[in-house]
Amino acid sequence: MAVLKGALRLVLFAVAGFMVYPRGLAADTPTEDQVQAVFLYNFSRFVEWPAQTFATPDDPFVIGILGSDPFGARLDEAVRNEQVNGHPLTVRRFHNLAEVDNCQILFVDRSEIARIGQILALLDHRSTLTVSQADGAAQRGVMIQFATENSRIRLRINVESARASGLTISSKLLRPAEIVGKGAKE
Repeated sequence: MAVLKGALRLVLFAVAGFMVYPRGLAADTPTEDQVQAVFLYNFSRFVEWPAQTFATPDDPFVIGILGSDPFGARLDEAVRNEQVNGHPLTVRRFHNLAEVDNCQILFVDRSEIARIGQILALLDHRSTLTVSQADGAAQRGVMIQFATENSRIRLRINVESARASGLTISSKLLRPAEIVGKGAKE
């Protein structure tokens, strides 16, 4: 198990250069979905949420998934027994937009991208980090988009969307990313 964790850790550092490896997510060669699951977990460590995000000190830190779930049990395994600033990490799956409530990270599957305007309007002024793997998602207002280029996962980050929701993305996440939207360098 330790050898597998070490191998996956090397792959993840090659992909992102800064990610932390969660317990319980080991594989010989991680799939794209497994790597994205690790990214989702790590976003909790590289984004700052406003102080009023949690009503109580023991409120859970929720990673939500809207639409098809490409991660299956892998994301649940990655966050099991993990905490973010004392808040237990948990995963919730939302089958439709009406179910989406309080979550700190919302992964919007490409199956839902046609409704991205509605989704972002629902989350307006909430401190929810939006993430998707759908093409063009960051340009449409999603905060972080997974983009596969040359068999590597790259991040496209819409800094303005994050700021508008009161979120601060670490420079460690921004440096290797492509910045899109109004905050992009021309």
